[in-house]
Amino acid sequence: MFVRHPQHPEWGVGQVQSRIGEMVTVSFVEAGKQVINGSKIALILVSDAEL
Repeated sequence: MFVRHPQHPEWGVGQVQSRIGEMVTVSFVEAGKQVINGSKIALILVSDAEL
């Protein structure tokens, strides 16, 4: 699954690596691996057409 962070568009597209409870680990093109609290940040899904 590919996503964008709504508050950090400069991070580019990220690929979800794992999810444990509300914590989502995403590997972003420009920011590397980030752990995001999914209950506080609604990541934006990226369609295959946007890749």
